[in-house]
Amino acid sequence: MITLPAIDMVATGQNISMLRQKAGLSVKDLQDFFGFTTPQAIYKWQHGAAMPTIDNLVALAMIFGVSMDDIIVVEADARMQISA
Repeated sequence: MITLPAIDMVATGQNISMLRQKAGLSVKDLQDFFGFTTPQAIYKWQHGAAMPTIDNLVALAMIFGVSMDDIIVVEADARMQISA
């Protein structure tokens, strides 16, 4: 049995929202940057309903001027157990 840390999607979404606002960007600005036809993906990220892909996380880190570790929140207490 391997114990792996779990990503806190809601807290990660809150980070994305806070970093976006701190950078002075709107949801529409991010939508345009990523070339999305609607803002739904960004809202899902911010609400913790979905996670950005690795490529989009790298882009968000670049846009916000932070590392990916500054965006992703790992739950300290909750861990997923995987049977190998």
